[in-house]
Parts: sequence; structure tokens; C-alpha cells
Amino acid sequence: MPLYFEDLAEGVAFETGRRTVTEADVVNFAGVSGDFNPLHVDAVHAATTPFGRQVAHGLLVLSMVSGLRQRTGVFDGSLVAFLEIRSWRFLRPVFPGDTIRARAEVVQRRETKDPARGVVVQRVEVFNQRDEMVQAGELVLLVRRRSPEAAVR
Repeated sequence: MPLYFEDLAEGVAFETGRRTVTEADVVNFAGVSGDFNPLHVDAVHAATTPFGRQVAHGLLVLSMVSGLRQRTGVFDGSLVAFLEIRSWRFLRPVFPGDTIRARAEVVQRRETKDPARGVVVQRVEVFNQRDEMVQAGELVLLVRRRSPEAAVR
């Protein structure tokens, strides 16, 4: 069941399911994005870096988090638009074979001129299988209200 603007008070939080990042994910993302940096696609080169092995693209992980968030159903039918990514940080590398999950918490919400919609800011933290935070930042969303009559002015 989707959550609407009225449901998303500050402090409301949810967690996603998990997903393992595969080498196929990395190769496919390189093809789609055009980012063939050897750190991502050349195991011999990657072994010579401080990471010691291939690293998943940071934007691949962020994209996967977007998909994991969608699979929760929290915004099925209520999300109007993804407006902004604020201060997203790539804190640790994610390697093929790592399993990621995310936690999101509403940190701010505000009315808009349109009584059918509101803006919600969520703090999103991404963790690997060792519960180490690997990415974090804020996502700004435009979310539907249940009905324009529900607008509080």
C-alpha cells in the first residue's frame, strides 16, 4: 500500500530488501552509462589500485537503491517526481559480491502551491552485508496527496 504526503511525517522510516551486486551488473551498467573506467571493468588494473579489486560504479549502487526503494511499494502510485539528490556521499567501495540494502527516513516535508502534492525529503543510508554504511544522502521527492481536500492550509 503506497504512502502519500499525509502519511510521510518527519521520522517515518522504512527499509528496503537486499540485493547482491554482481559482475554482470557492473558490466551492464558500464555499457549503459559508457563508463568503462578500468577500476570497474579491468580486473588486472583494479588489482593494482588501493581497492585491490574491481569496484562497482557508485552510480550503479545509487541506481540499485532507487530500484530497491521502488520494490518496497511505499511509493507505488504516490510518487510524482524525483526532484533532487542532495549531498550524496560515496563512503566506502562496493564490490561485486557485496549485498546492499537501504534505510530511508523522512527528515523534512513541505506544502506546495499545488494542493494535490507535497515535497518530502528523505535521508537515505545504504549499507553492505557487514552493516557498513557505503553511501548516504538526501533524496527530494514530489509526492501525491490522497486528495486535494486533504491539504492543510
